[in-house]
Amino acid sequence: MIEVDVGLLGLILIIVGILAGICNAVAGLASLVAYPSLLALGLPPIMANVTNTVALIFSGVGATISSQKELRGAHKELLTFLPITLLGCICGALLLFAIPESDFEKIVPFFILFGAFAELVPYTKRPNQEVSLLTKLLALVGVFLVGVYSGYFGAAAGVLMLALLGIISNEPFAKYNAEKNVIFAIANVISAIIYGLNTRLLWHWIIPLAIGFLIGGYIGPIIVRHTPTRLLKLLIGFGAIILAISLFIQAY
Repeated sequence: MIEVDVGLLGLILIIVGILAGICNAVAGLASLVAYPSLLALGLPPIMANVTNTVALIFSGVGATISSQKELRGAHKELLTFLPITLLGCICGALLLFAIPESDFEKIVPFFILFGAFAELVPYTKRPNQEVSLLTKLLALVGVFLVGVYSGYFGAAAGVLMLALLGIISNEPFAKYNAEKNVIFAIANVISAIIYGLNTRLLWHWIIPLAIGFLIGGYIGPIIVRHTPTRLLKLLIGFGAIILAISLFIQAY
């Protein structure tokens, strides 16, 4: 682990958290900033994943507070997507301590790459446009699998969820992006509880990172509110490709 003064480490983690929190609230890509930063600062992969996930709760809190306008009328969809995601999240968090991390790391880049292409494909769905029952069912299975993935590793889980919600949600991007933030805020609480029961939590890392996540999470929805959806999707897609390439190099 790199030797860094405690005060300086805290400041670095707050800055990392702000940038990652913005990325998370806007695009579900906190791990594009936070996970590599934690690795660079010397945390091993599982501990970096655990630290990132626990602190991410506060990005969701900040984003939820800032997204009250978008969340009006979203309760019906949340009651559909949230339980499915949480069930998957519990399974994934338990898997983290049952399966060697190296095995899963090899397929993580491909999940992220899929999410990137899903965001970059110029698919446009109008609000209230109906999709086939089969498509909806497959997408809901996908929501469960993203929940499993988020509980286990989570890098770019938000991108995958955004791609699925773009297919089955009846809301515009700003609204289902806000739904995604609420879903993962709660999912990360579940993951954090399971992690805390199975490993030691590094609170002197988590707390400053969480402060940054809270600030960045609050700023993110404001950016979404004032930025064209297509531009956001392009940024999400290309950001996810960068992360996929980075994790592919690390895994292979």
